[in-house]
Amino acid sequence: MSPARKRARTYDPARTRAAVLAQFGNVRAAVRTLTPEQLAAPTRLGDWTVRELVAHIGMALTAVERLLDEPEPARQDGRLLDWPSAIAADADAIAATAHRTAADHSDLDAHLADVERRFTARLDAHPGGRLLPTSAGALPLADYVVTRTVELVVHTDDLNAAVPGLDVPHDRQALAACTRLLADALAAKAPGGSTEVRIPPYAVVQCVEGPRHTRGTPPNVVETDPLTWVRLATGRTAWPDAVADARVSASGERADLGPYLPLLT
Repeated sequence: MSPARKRARTYDPARTRAAVLAQFGNVRAAVRTLTPEQLAAPTRLGDWTVRELVAHIGMALTAVERLLDEPEPARQDGRLLDWPSAIAADADAIAATAHRTAADHSDLDAHLADVERRFTARLDAHPGGRLLPTSAGALPLADYVVTRTVELVVHTDDLNAAVPGLDVPHDRQALAACTRLLADALAAKAPGGSTEVRIPPYAVVQCVEGPRHTRGTPPNVVETDPLTWVRLATGRTAWPDAVADARVSASGERADLGPYLPLLT
C-alpha cells in the first residue's frame, strides 16, 4: 500500500478522554504545590510566566467548550493531521487569552477544577461525531479531543522545564496519542517511503520521498524516545542539537528530518 493511500490512524474516544483527564489531573496536582514565587517564574515560552502557562493549560480544555458554542459546520472539511500546522495562525489570540485568564483567576486550582467539570459535562452532552469549526477546518469532536493530548503533553513538559524538580508525570496513553499524532503529521508533511522513523514504544512511520524500502533493514532510519520527539516536533529542541547529543539516532542519506521540523510552533 502506497504512503498516500494508507488508512488514517484511529483513536478510541473513551481512551482518549481518559488520557486527557488523567494528564490534566497530573497538572492540577502539581499546580497545587506551586509557590507564588514559582508561579511568577519565567518559562521558555517568550514572556509567559508559569502562571500564564498554567492558565494556557486550562485553555486546552476550554477550547472544546468554546468550539461547541459555535454553530456546527455542515460537513467535515478538515483532517486531524492538518491541526499541527494550522494552529500557528492563532498564536497571537492564544497568547492574549492566556495573559487575560491568568490575570482574572487568582486561585488557579479552583479555576482548573471548574474547567475540568465543564469539559466533562460537555463531552457527556455531545456525540463524538459532532463537528467543530477548528483552525484546521471542521473536525469531529472525537478527533479534536485527540489534539488535546498534544497540548497537555507539550505544556506539561514546558511546566517541568520552568520549575526544576516539579516532575509532573506524563500519562502513558496521553503521551502515546500525542506521539502518534505528531509522527503521522510528519508523514503527511513529508510523504514517501524512503525513511523509517521509530519512536518506541508508540509509533513507527514511513516518510520522505525516495526509493521505497520493502524488506530487511531500512537504509534510512531515525529513532528517538517519545519526549525527544515531542520536543523536536514542537521546536523545543533543534534537530542538530538532538543528533549531536545522541538523543536521536539517524542513519542514511535521507535520515535528516531537519527540513521538516518543527511541525507545530
